[in-house]
Amino acid sequence: MLRPLPMSAVRVIGRGIGRLAYAVDGQHRRIALENLENAFPARPENERRELARSMFAHFGALLFELLKFSTWSREQMLASFETEGEDRVRQVLQQGRGVLFFTGHFGYWEIHALAHALRFDPNSVLARPLDNPILDAMLEAIRTRTGNTVIQRRGAVRRILRTLASGRGVAILIDQHLHEADAVYVGFFQRPAATTSALAALALRTGAPVVPVFALPLPHGRYRLIYEHPVEPPLGDTPDAIREYTQRCTDVLEMYVRRHPELWLWMHRRWRNA
Repeated sequence: MLRPLPMSAVRVIGRGIGRLAYAVDGQHRRIALENLENAFPARPENERRELARSMFAHFGALLFELLKFSTWSREQMLASFETEGEDRVRQVLQQGRGVLFFTGHFGYWEIHALAHALRFDPNSVLARPLDNPILDAMLEAIRTRTGNTVIQRRGAVRRILRTLASGRGVAILIDQHLHEADAVYVGFFQRPAATTSALAALALRTGAPVVPVFALPLPHGRYRLIYEHPVEPPLGDTPDAIREYTQRCTDVLEMYVRRHPELWLWMHRRWRNA
């Protein structure tokens, strides 16, 4: 159904579906409003409600645009985005230690991964399987459309180490609440959040550069892919190095969420153990 439509129209339709979800999904609407109140207590309530509505609209657009994007040819995909920080990526790839790319459930992260494989070499993407096996198979087919591979979180370390040793990139999301024992608590919007320690631990173990990446919407159904400066590791081999490194990476993500709060997944219980 989406194939004949221009991406700008797909975005409008997706945003409309997202606004409808805001109206009918009371559970996730309440979570989003609670999170926004804790993150931005000084903002008026009506402004926070509009942010939540805009966030639902964005994630509706993300879903529909991802489906549309995955049907495009390589040429159509390449024509749909511009890149900021491309030289930074090429410089770290030249080091030959692989690259750890990280972001959160922010902006157009899934489309960024697809587009990255066209501009550079394909990445491995760390992911947790969806509960629905049919949807999981469909999403994996989309994620691998441009040559990326998916690494399931369970038993992932060995595959990640092999990927980095071959000089390739691994993409990791760092903004979900983590139940595992190796989670570390870092500040996110001035509240402790259980966060994966895998990114920092792998970087300190391998020396792979850590590069924050973000994908923002542009007018007319286009995108800006941003590659930030690599996050510097802590100096010295201190017992708290993993937590400090994780905090530095989280700080970059928080900076982008503060700039564009409507693009982050406020309906997730990020601080449930706070």
